[in-house]
This record gives sequence, C-alpha cells and structure tokens, in this order.
Amino acid sequence: MRRFFQLSILTLVTIFLLAACSNDNDKTSGKNGKLKVVTSFTILADMAHEIGGDKVEVHNLVPTGTDPHEYEPLPKDIKAATDADVLFYNGLNLEGGKSGWFHKMIETAGQPENKVFKVTERVKPMYLQTEGEEGEINPHAFIDPAVGVKMAEDMTKAFVKVDPDRKDHYEKRGKEYVERLKAIDKEYTEKINEIPEKNRILVTSERAFQYMTSHYGLEEAFIWEIDTEENGSPKQIKDLVNFIKKHDVPVLFIESNVDRRPMETVSKETGVPFSKKPIYSDEIGQAGDEVDTYVKYLNYNIKLIHDELSEK
Repeated sequence: MRRFFQLSILTLVTIFLLAACSNDNDKTSGKNGKLKVVTSFTILADMAHEIGGDKVEVHNLVPTGTDPHEYEPLPKDIKAATDADVLFYNGLNLEGGKSGWFHKMIETAGQPENKVFKVTERVKPMYLQTEGEEGEINPHAFIDPAVGVKMAEDMTKAFVKVDPDRKDHYEKRGKEYVERLKAIDKEYTEKINEIPEKNRILVTSERAFQYMTSHYGLEEAFIWEIDTEENGSPKQIKDLVNFIKKHDVPVLFIESNVDRRPMETVSKETGVPFSKKPIYSDEIGQAGDEVDTYVKYLNYNIKLIHDELSEK
C-alpha cells in the first residue's frame, strides 16, 4: 500500500558530500542563534513557528499539495535533518510507520533518538477497519483540536528539553498557543451541538475525520478509509450511495487535496449537493492562503461544517 523511501546512488553521494561539508561549529543553535527545527508536515511546521517564535528556524519536509504518507525526501531535506537540533513528526503512521520514509531519513541523517519527538505520544490511536477487523491506525488525529492541544503541549516540552536556556520563552508562547486551541475545542462542542441532530452526519471522501467526529458526536461516512491505490471503486461508491439514501444526508464534503471525481459520482447518484467550499484534512495552505495556519484550519473547518449542516 505504501511506496517507501528509496535512496538512489546519486542521492547517497549527495548526502555524504553534504555531511562532509557540515560542521558542528556552523550550527547557530542555543544561545548563539536560532534553534534548527525539522518538521514532517505543514501543521507541525506552523506549530513550531507559533511556539518557537523568532528563536527557531524551521525546515518543513512535506510541502502543501504533497501526500505525507508517501513522501520521498530530497537531498536538501537530508541536509536539514542532519544539521537539525530537534525534529518533530506526527506518528500514528502518517509518515509510514517505523519502516517508512521519515525513520529511514532519520537513520540516514544519523540523528540520536533524544532529538526526535513524536507529538502524538499521548494520543490514543483509532483504527480503520479491514474486512470487519481493526486494521491500520488512522493517522489524522490532528483534525481534532483537543488532540492539537496535546501536540502543542508536548512540542513545548520538547523545545524546553533541547534548549533549556530559553525555557521561559517556549513556555510562555506554548501556554498562549494552547489556550487558543482549548478555546477552539470549546467552540467545536458548541457549534456541533447547534446542528440539528438529524443533520449531524459528515460525509467526506476519505475517513480522515474519525478522531474529530468521535469526539464531538458527529456520525461519519466516506468513500474510502485511507489513501490507497484504489480510491473510489464501484463498491465503495455504491456503499456510500446506499448510506446517504438511507440516512437522508444533507450535504457532501470534498477535501482540498483529493480527486473530486468519485464524490461527483456520489452526488449525481444521490442528488445531494457539495458544500460551498472544500474541507481541509492533511495540510494547511500556502502562506497567504485562507487557511495558512493550524488555527485558521481548525476555525475554517468548524465554520464550514456548522454552516453547511445547519442550513439544510
């Protein structure tokens, strides 16, 4: 199901050359400069900027518009990982698990475990179903703002651990950021409770919203469970069409980063319209976009869900 990170001969040569040119004295970390941070995908990059402020220099690996499950790091990513003071990843199989691209990159970069932090250590994993049994872990816990609180708290602790001289700076910014996320968590509860009970059904292309729907009391439905080579098969579409007709679903949501065509087929088969805007799952937007921070991402999604399901 996954294409894991394969290093070519050319890439290996590049890595060794970069490593040879790298010198610990060139690092601008601790008191002498900014902490060098590497993050696996855009939401973590934004968190690192929010908590670290002007004391950090962040290199993000998976850019907007790229699948975080199957990323192939570039030579510049290996260089950044080799020089990093701290590295953050989501875990829960978002980056392919222990045999996936992120851990292979860390091994290649020669980074010790005490510099690498999984931000979902305190998150109870939820599982996708495979032929009626628990299967793969669903990696999309960050869509739930209550999970975002835990991630931000743990990132703050990690910054303090690797850069204790700036403890007060990280803890102050981390506390302010966590309070913002807690307020959003409260807003999710209030907004979803305002939706008529019969309309509390979130239909998306991928089962990315499992943590959020379970937490706040929305029923979920989807075409496929997780991005694979078979998305939108005739059976998947037929099953969702039958569900929609049975439950009188008011609106369909399409994620910003998926193929629209399977859900367009579902809409034609059921007569159920799309939401006015896409919903966000795996990523935030580019700088300057409507949803270019994690806070904006969370606020955007709950407003969209509330407005679309309340007016039907």
